[in-house]
Amino acid sequence: MFLLSKPNKAAIDTFLLTSAEQDLSYPNIGDTMNLSGALKGIYNVNHHQMVVGNGEGDWKRAIEAVRQWKMFDLPWVELCWPDAPIEDGETVAVLIWHLGFHSLNANRIVYVIDEPTRFGFAYGTLAEHAESGEERFMVEFDQVTGDISYDILAFSKPNHFLANLGFPLTRYLQKQFALDSMSAMRRAIK
Repeated sequence: MFLLSKPNKAAIDTFLLTSAEQDLSYPNIGDTMNLSGALKGIYNVNHHQMVVGNGEGDWKRAIEAVRQWKMFDLPWVELCWPDAPIEDGETVAVLIWHLGFHSLNANRIVYVIDEPTRFGFAYGTLAEHAESGEERFMVEFDQVTGDISYDILAFSKPNHFLANLGFPLTRYLQKQFALDSMSAMRRAIK
């Protein structure tokens, strides 16, 4: 949904309630678990990874940062709402400020990873999202080196004519989000 002004909390809450009833907007649900080469011909695939910490203390802080949606702690992106639990079926909205207008996009968590050395989740786009696809946010603890990595993997394609029309800008914003999100996670852990 594209908007000329920032929506208030009541409007966002209404949008979330309406979105929670919608189906996912793509058929490849869960494919960020094991991304296949076949998706690369259908979707744009983005994969970014960065070491954001080291050791047990940073590992605990990394898990907590994901639980608190700290990867969205950016000046041009707002998660609605950061107290949403990381659990299957949870619906959230992402409000983005760009080029003098806002876009409000709905997503639903499609799976959660909660293992001794990996923690994260993936969410998929709903009908009102400008894009169609899935994005995984994960932290991983390398028990040999102690390094904590933050990993973002996404596949998407335009789902709205404005996203299609502004395709180069959309791709730029997706890459910028990944880079800014990595910096936000590094700040949250340190």
